Amino acid sequence: MLALERYDDVTRLRFSTASSRALGYDASAYAVRGMLVDTGFPSVGRDLAGWLASQQPSGVILTHQHEDHAGNVALVASLGIPLLAADATLRAVRAPAPIGFYRRLCWGSPEPLRTETIPFAPAPLEFIPAPGHSPDHHIVWDAERATMFAGDLFLGVKVRVAQITEHVPELAQSLRRAIALQPERLFCAHRGLVPDPVGHLRAKLQWLEWLMEESARLHASGRSDPEVARALLGREGFLPIFTGGGLSKRNLIRVSR
Repeated sequence: MLALERYDDVTRLRFSTASSRALGYDASAYAVRGMLVDTGFPSVGRDLAGWLASQQPSGVILTHQHEDHAGNVALVASLGIPLLAADATLRAVRAPAPIGFYRRLCWGSPEPLRTETIPFAPAPLEFIPAPGHSPDHHIVWDAERATMFAGDLFLGVKVRVAQITEHVPELAQSLRRAIALQPERLFCAHRGLVPDPVGHLRAKLQWLEWLMEESARLHASGRSDPEVARALLGREGFLPIFTGGGLSKRNLIRVSR
């Protein structure tokens, strides 16, 4: 399912399926200046193909390798649409790592990128490294319109779970760089248009700084990761079981060092 939401010069392509909605998730790509930021997830490839055929963007930009963002990169390349992505992102989508059952259920399994891609220069948009959520994560910045397409940089203020591949100190640094740009609009891949973007980015940064400080203090007193996670974040609940440990509060403590 594809729902379109318009915000002046920006169109949000909000993708979901029955499975993703049942799990409480959707994912968005954004069209701006005739370009597309991200491609949605594999299970909505037909919806994206219809939109690409009707709109014919000049190019596509990938924020990072995860399947809810780069899940249809093979489709984009097969249509001969120019593509901008980090080298690490392209390496990852050419040989996708195995993903857990919960991700396959929610997003579908991505098709490997097997064709050559046409390079894309997205001026006036800027492609800025913003690691932390993943090592290859980037944001897309429109300086003329003070608009940021944040990928998974934001997600929410007090996010209490993480994948083990994330890195909180790097995420905090990326948030500082994003705040310094002073965005007036911020589009999140899962939250849509975020009000008061600088205020929300600062609040998230403060939360992560508190988490890193308190986690270090408790570890120094001899507490284990599970003990620190419970003290700072509460009980784990069912999520780590459902995701096979892919998402957990314990992971968030482990990646906060």
